[in-house]
Order: sequence, then C-alpha cells, then structure tokens
Amino acid sequence: MGSRRVEYPVELLRDHSDIEAVIELARRDPVSYVLALTHLEDGLASGALPGEVWAYRNGGELVAACWVGANFIPIFDLALADSAEYAAALSAFISAARSTGRRSSSLVGPAQTVLPLWNAVEDLWSPAREVRASQPSMVWDREPQCTADSRVRCAEPEDFDALLPASVHMFLEEVGVSPLRYGSVQYSRRVRELIAERRSFVMLRRDVEPGCTDSVGDQIVFKADIGALCNDVAQVQGVWVDPAFRSRGIAAPAMAQVARIAQEQFDRTISLYVNSYNHRALKAYQTSGFSVAGEYATVMF
Repeated sequence: MGSRRVEYPVELLRDHSDIEAVIELARRDPVSYVLALTHLEDGLASGALPGEVWAYRNGGELVAACWVGANFIPIFDLALADSAEYAAALSAFISAARSTGRRSSSLVGPAQTVLPLWNAVEDLWSPAREVRASQPSMVWDREPQCTADSRVRCAEPEDFDALLPASVHMFLEEVGVSPLRYGSVQYSRRVRELIAERRSFVMLRRDVEPGCTDSVGDQIVFKADIGALCNDVAQVQGVWVDPAFRSRGIAAPAMAQVARIAQEQFDRTISLYVNSYNHRALKAYQTSGFSVAGEYATVMF
C-alpha cells in the first residue's frame, strides 16, 4: 500500500498474533465489521493481506484498529464510544490519516466513527464523489411478511453472459461509475468467482414471463450477491431489479429467498446495508424479514 509512514501512536501491524487480536476486536460486532473481517480472515488464511492494519494501543492493550486497503475501515468497540480511550484512538487515527493521505477508494463503516473521521480529514483528502451519511445496517432475524420466491436460485456458470451486464448496470446505478472503466478482466473475474462459490443469486426473465425464449428469456430480472463473507456474517450486496420489472413486488419475495438460501448454505448471520433515502428498498427488506441493527456511513472517492 505504498511507503508512506504511519506515525506513533498508531502502529502498523504485521505479526500473525496481532492480526488475530484485531479480528477478535472486530468480532465483538461482526455485522458492523464484516467488510474488514472478510479481508482480515482471508488474508490471515492466505498469508497475504491486501492492505495494511493500523492499531492504537493503551498500555499494550489493543483499543482500536483500521483496515487500510481498497476500503478504509475504522474498527472500534462501539460500546466504548463515550470513553476517553475511544476519543484518543480516533484522534490518533485522524492524525495518521491526515499524515499519509488518502489511499482508499472509500471510507466505510459504522457512522459514529466514519463521519467524525471524515470531517477531520476532508480538507486534506481529495474531494468526495459522494457522502452517504446514513445507511441502515440490517440483519435477517424474523419471519418474512411474504412468501419467498422459489424462482430465485444460485447462478450457474451458463448464467455468466447475462449476469455480467446486469452486474454492470447495478454497479452504475449504485456507485455512479462503471466497474469496467479500467477494463473488464478484473470485474468479470469477480462475477465468475461469485458464481463458482454459489454466492450469486438470480431470477431470469423466462421465470417471470414463461413465453420468453432464447436470449430474451436469459435476461436477468433480479440479482443479488453475498459480497462479503466472514466466519460469522454473510453480507448481501449488489441487489438489483431490472428497471422494466420494478413496482411489481419482485424484490421482497426475492430477498426472502436469497436470505433463506444463503443461511442454509453458509450458516451465518445474513446482513446488508442500504441508503436511508431508498425508502422502497428499506420497505422491501423489512418485508422480507430484515430488521435494522445499526447504521453505516460511506464516503466514496
């Protein structure tokens, strides 16, 4: 992640035992830190972290950490939010982030740490493309108020040609830039990986309109992915309904089916997060059995 130095009192972690300690810290609230845990657990297993881990200690005890990679994710024990230790750790990370400059494409995590951190570095980091200050974090923890749609299934390799353009459309709508802007190889590989790991879910047009055949019938009407997967949580991302099929009540039953299949396959808490202004999506997720568990914030560059 570059050669710029992280300065005291923030420590750059490299040892296996130190990374394990950060994982234990994040696992106190795995729904809030599933994105960081995915990177940390995978990196520890493979022996190659795709980023840096910063730590703040008090008397040798780990108080807080930051994952610094494609995402910048502060990791705190949110139960200590009113403590002097929490304030000192946040101040230390702010100083380090201002010193090193921006390296990540987003700053994301619980709103109560992301927003103060962003307010303190905004003048030095490049202008944000968008600040999403309120994103309810939700977990699938109750009986859906709808019948799960059995037409939703895990994507198969033969779905790739239809799933790739649907995924690109989703990304453009959600993020505002094309995932193919630097070429298609990396994003195509990611779509194929999710299919191979049975982490992509689809419903085809022929399932909704049985008269459709050939390539028209292969079009994706609904898709969703398990975009982040750690030992405790499977986070649903990339939810998309073809614009031509919106307002038909597809999303809630489809999401109930996604959550049901994902829980059966992975035996983890199923979570997601959504923009607070997306009232239609919020209602669909609540109908499908999700409840609000916290609040994220995302700053995109």
